[in-house]
Order: sequence, then structure tokens, then C-alpha cells
Amino acid sequence: MISDWIQKGLQLSQNPIFKKFMGRAGVLMAKPAKLAFLLSTAYTKLLDAESKETGFQQVKNLMHTFIRLVKAYMSGEYRNVATKSLLVGVAVLLYLVTPIDIIPDFIPGLGLLDDLSLIAWFISSFQTEITKFRNWEDDRSFDHTRIGTF
Repeated sequence: MISDWIQKGLQLSQNPIFKKFMGRAGVLMAKPAKLAFLLSTAYTKLLDAESKETGFQQVKNLMHTFIRLVKAYMSGEYRNVATKSLLVGVAVLLYLVTPIDIIPDFIPGLGLLDDLSLIAWFISSFQTEITKFRNWEDDRSFDHTRIGTF
């Protein structure tokens, strides 16, 4: 089922509507205040989604990690990420929070499928970046001053 969503997300990423989001993502990357607003909006939207499904929780956690990655990138703390990956991720967030979709969100049952498919595709293709960032976060939280002490 997830592989079907990833394939559907790949197809959506080729859609002209999503390509417009890619262009908007490039503009947003140069405007930290607007990008911060997008991150806040996306974070709120992800928090509002109430589901006890393990898969959904995993997707939500990965998207929260991506939001933290972009914040760290914006602040200059973390730069070990490809610019194209950031643009694709920001475009996915734009798509997620914008009411104008390929399949509008207000259509019951179908409205969120394109969002979920696009997110599944993004996570699948961005997994290496997420892992690198999480390792960086873990390393930063480690108390290096305690090495060699008893």
C-alpha cells in the first residue's frame, strides 16, 4: 500500500501544478520570514491531524523532522543537505498547506489522498537526508564534555 502511495506521489510530483509549487519554493527559500510562516502553518496542520494509525504517526514525525531541518538550515546551524532536496520538501509543504490541490482537500475521502501520496513519495526519496539530520541532532544533544570522565 505504501509503495502505491509513493508511486502516486511520484506521478503527482510531475504534475504542472506541483511544478508551480517548486517555483514558489525557490522564491520562499530566499525569504526567511515567509518560509518560517510556512513551516509554522505546516506544523500546525500536521498537529491537527488526529489519527492513531502507526503509519500516519510515522509520516507526521518525519515531516516534523523535515520542518526542524529547514529551521536549522535557515539559521545556518545545518548545511549538510542538497538544495534541490530542500526545494522539493518546501514545495511539498506548500502543497500540503495550500487549499488549491490536484484533488481539493474538501472532497471527503479523496481530498487528502494526493497530499498523503506526495508526502509518502517525498519521504521515500528524502529518507537519507532525514537520517543524516537526525544523526546530526543526536550528536548535538550528546554531552561531549563527559568523554573520558568517570
